[in-house]
Amino acid sequence: MSTRLIRTTLVSVTAMAAVGAAVLTAPAAGAAPAAAEDGGHAATRAAMDTAVAAGVPGIVAEARDADGVWKDTAGVANLTTREPRGNGDRFRAGSTTKSLVATVMLQLQAEGRVDLDATVDSYLPGLVRGNGHDGTKITVRQLLNHTSGIFNFTDDATFQKTVMGIDFLETRYDDWTPQQVIALALKNPPQFEPGTSWKYSNTNYLLVGLIIEKVTGNPYAEEVERRITRPLKMRATHFPGTDPEIPAPTRHYSTFEEDPGKTYDVTELNPSWAWAAGEMVTNSGDLNRFYTALFRGKLLRPAQLAQMTTTVSTEGNLPRQRYGLGLIEYETTCGVKVWGHSGGIHGSSTQAFGTKDGRHMIALNFNGDFVGGGKNVVSAEFCPPADPPAGS
Repeated sequence: MSTRLIRTTLVSVTAMAAVGAAVLTAPAAGAAPAAAEDGGHAATRAAMDTAVAAGVPGIVAEARDADGVWKDTAGVANLTTREPRGNGDRFRAGSTTKSLVATVMLQLQAEGRVDLDATVDSYLPGLVRGNGHDGTKITVRQLLNHTSGIFNFTDDATFQKTVMGIDFLETRYDDWTPQQVIALALKNPPQFEPGTSWKYSNTNYLLVGLIIEKVTGNPYAEEVERRITRPLKMRATHFPGTDPEIPAPTRHYSTFEEDPGKTYDVTELNPSWAWAAGEMVTNSGDLNRFYTALFRGKLLRPAQLAQMTTTVSTEGNLPRQRYGLGLIEYETTCGVKVWGHSGGIHGSSTQAFGTKDGRHMIALNFNGDFVGGGKNVVSAEFCPPADPPAGS
């Protein structure tokens, strides 16, 4: 998979399933704490070291299971200073934002304020129109599970050039409104007729964010904070809006096809174009806290959680995965099925997955978008090494 594809899938899930082809000079793996206890997570640690050797600048991971909390890092937070990554490092989390946004929507359904089987047009009249798109034929549920067919704005040629290519270095601080981004998407034809197939579209979650705002009268991020991040004490998590900064020390790194062989610091960016599809800044501990609470029924009623975990096929799009409402069901290499979401945005790749009962979780981040392999770390966490042969 090309380095460009890993970045341009962006607040998407596709690229994170693959091992990237691009390799940079690897940062010293010794930057990780030498005394880290594996606590039964030796395979996970080995997978992290493999990813750093393949070119990922640095990795931070946290796992939670019956034995407690395990934290570890590999590689560096900053390619210039060689400062190692730290266990509490914050990062841009990309599409893991979608799980929180979908949770708010399902809470609104439980409150009788949203009908997931109502049309998009019933909440946002006239907004989804043009080039074959028709909001009177698309339901809210189809937005949430990516069966709407609405064109993915990150695939738009203008957006690709302006935001995904090397022009990003000149446009990184530009402001976008969700309406501007949606309008850009709708200049393209639909991906398919609503409900007839599946394809990831970040445009869907911009529309979900607008529906939340229409129904509640509040900014979508304020609803996520009030309902989820503050009650769960997710103190490392925030929604930056137009703020281009993230807390130190971690830097995010990317490459561009227009300038092969060079690595760019892309940490600073105005994420307003990602908005409800992927603007969140967080850390691994907060992601584990959220998904644990979600799967243990602390955020949704059983009926809503059942809907969230009702999946559709992603065949032909995402290997070993199915998609629910803002959730991915991923089958690890040993056949264990875990739930959560991947996220990618300039210079950052995130994985957060766990068992459906919330008893075993892992959340991790690569601070580079040009090397895949995050799912390999996830599989290593949930696939114990084979027992040695008898007598060995």
